[in-house]
Amino acid sequence: MNWEEGLQILDAVVFNKNNRHLKDVEIIILQGSWQGLSYDEIASKEAYSAQYLRQDVGFKLWKLLSEALGEEVNKTNFRAAIKRYNFRNINTLSTEVHHDSYSTIKNEFVLEYPEGLVPLNSAFYIQRTPIEERCYETILHAGSLIRIKAPKQMGKTSLLDRIIAHSNQRGYHTVRLNLLQADTKVFSNLDKFLRCFCAYVSHKLKLSTSFNESWDEYRGSIINCTTYFEDNILYQINNNLVLALDEVDRVFQYADISQGFFAMLRSWHEEAKTVEIWEKLRLAVVHSTENYGSLDINQSPFNVGLVVELTEFAPEQIEDLAQRHQLDYNPIQIQQLMSMFGGHPYLIRLALYHLAIGDITLENLLQTAPTNAGIYEEHLRRFLHIFHVNSSLAEAFMQVVKATEPVDIETIQAYQLYSMGLVKRVGDKLVPRCQLYQQYFREHL
Repeated sequence: MNWEEGLQILDAVVFNKNNRHLKDVEIIILQGSWQGLSYDEIASKEAYSAQYLRQDVGFKLWKLLSEALGEEVNKTNFRAAIKRYNFRNINTLSTEVHHDSYSTIKNEFVLEYPEGLVPLNSAFYIQRTPIEERCYETILHAGSLIRIKAPKQMGKTSLLDRIIAHSNQRGYHTVRLNLLQADTKVFSNLDKFLRCFCAYVSHKLKLSTSFNESWDEYRGSIINCTTYFEDNILYQINNNLVLALDEVDRVFQYADISQGFFAMLRSWHEEAKTVEIWEKLRLAVVHSTENYGSLDINQSPFNVGLVVELTEFAPEQIEDLAQRHQLDYNPIQIQQLMSMFGGHPYLIRLALYHLAIGDITLENLLQTAPTNAGIYEEHLRRFLHIFHVNSSLAEAFMQVVKATEPVDIETIQAYQLYSMGLVKRVGDKLVPRCQLYQQYFREHL
């Protein structure tokens, strides 16, 4: 039995017992232990605290596995325990374990409707190696900045959730702020926005909120906010802080606020290079890239830090996801899905969900998808509304969907269409992202 086989068995029995998969840090301990490494060696290799791995995660992990495997398990005997469990359950385990350690157990199979972020313990989250690993490593660097960009419904928030969970596992403080949840009145002016921003972060960290000493009207809002963050947050928490900002596109609508706010975030990132206290702050910024407004690219955070641009699923990832939906599709069927939907995560997941629950066949899905009678009607109408209020953009996209070759479109419109996820780039020219968009908008624009 090799490491991968052992991990599959452990993940399956833990899910069967506790309805959750093994966490990343638990897998790190298991793999290191499988290789005969001590806690100190694992900690040094993975940049964890040995005490944290031994006394916190490790202690709970061996207790978890003892209950799942039905015998006392520890760091030195767990390999033998897996073999004994496998021998006892040789006739049933093979029907329970999927081909990878992140898949659900067939007799516990539960579908998830693809809506919003993919839960941390979901069996339907597809790793985009090496993106996750790169983000996990970057967020540990002093003063780091991660920028996750992609069109809507490509998995940005799901990735952000995993960065936050990874940071929590390292013992960092984390604060997540979804700008879509902010009240409209917060955006009345920059000073009010930054006060609310500081108050929210303080509240999430359970710190008192006081602007009396840190906020001086003569210094300006950005300096006031920076001073507040330094004195009332970073100095107070005595720990690293991951500030995760989701849906920052909301701020683009307010030019005065966006210019000041994003320039401030960039200055904080730059401060970490020379000022020790700002090394504690790590930023993760998520945006859909659909509208930068009038941002000065030299003052915003959008040309610094680690850029993570989420791309479509590859054929092997779609095949993996189909198997997780208990759909045994051959390469031709996978290619049919890709021809209609590309590798768009949401489009593919919605298709597989309806196919898995059996309310439509693959043949019917492919026939009805690019019509208002199909399962994508709401998704397609969202774009149709955008085109109805932006006639020039609609005309540009019509050129793309009607052409038989890549089309050269005016730069700004090309960028907008690409950011919306409707087209692919072929050099400096554009083609429709998939047949779904080409067929639907040929008929409805």
